[in-house]
Amino acid sequence: MKAPLILEIKGNSLDDGPGIRSVVFFKGCPLSCGWCHNPESKSPGLEIAFDAAGCIGCGTCLETCQEAALSKDNPFYIDRDTCNLCFACVDTCPSGALSRVGHPMTTEAVLQAVLKDSVFFRNSGGGVTLSGGEPTMFVEFTSNLLKILKHANIHTLVETCGLFDLEVFEKKLYPFIDMIYYDIKLLDAEAHAHYCGAPNDRILANFRSLQKKFLGGCVEIIPRTPLIPGITDTDQNLSGIAKFLRDCNVHKAQLLAYHPLWRAKNQKIGREDSLANDAALSQFLSPQKLDACRRIFEAEGIQTEDDNSSHHRAETKDNREAVSR
Repeated sequence: MKAPLILEIKGNSLDDGPGIRSVVFFKGCPLSCGWCHNPESKSPGLEIAFDAAGCIGCGTCLETCQEAALSKDNPFYIDRDTCNLCFACVDTCPSGALSRVGHPMTTEAVLQAVLKDSVFFRNSGGGVTLSGGEPTMFVEFTSNLLKILKHANIHTLVETCGLFDLEVFEKKLYPFIDMIYYDIKLLDAEAHAHYCGAPNDRILANFRSLQKKFLGGCVEIIPRTPLIPGITDTDQNLSGIAKFLRDCNVHKAQLLAYHPLWRAKNQKIGREDSLANDAALSQFLSPQKLDACRRIFEAEGIQTEDDNSSHHRAETKDNREAVSR
């Protein structure tokens, strides 16, 4: 867990903090939200993705695989219990339908990738955003990266689910962060455990502590709530979150509009969609519903602002390709 795999480094982003930014997507997350828009970021380990739409049916991968882990008869094409992740199939696939998910990168390699855009950061008031996945899972790596960015006077933003050891976070990461985007998805503890795979008591407690520090003049923290149809966008949940934020003396929050483009990504990495039977999740969030959600927050004195990134952090390459198709 000391060195993360990197899913992608996306430059020229306007959706993940102020100004023009580069976004580093970490692989691995302590939560397992059923609606995760980047499901390939859940596991910290290497994976292989198969894009059926990109397959030309040449059979090269079938001939290459020494483990007989590939077959059109497999529900996800790859038998992941048999696959040994040798990546021979990926290396020989002529169409790119098979691809590696996650790349080992040193801190120096990540810095080299983002610092080439430093002129854009400075001219736009932008910087570097660490996203995922969950950057706080990899404390030493993330701390070293943030230190160097701060030394270079580059604005740093960390997007987090909030499930971390607060003492370690405050010691290793907090001194080198300029802004925090903090997910608060569900207020009810049982619902959070059911849909996200872990309780939310530490998440809420961590937020209270960091918000108190912000009110004392420290790092700005902006809570964000993804609007998942019938799950997080209910009046009861949003009202509960808004009251919690009001009690924490929060005056600004982001509501993240839902889109269904993530659903095909589960298929690519061989993961069952636990919410497949929920028809409401096949639709984009309507402007009318978004306005209704905003009014709930505004009734508690909390200003809401738009954020165009996919709701569990910014969209990664697969999401952008889905939009283009």
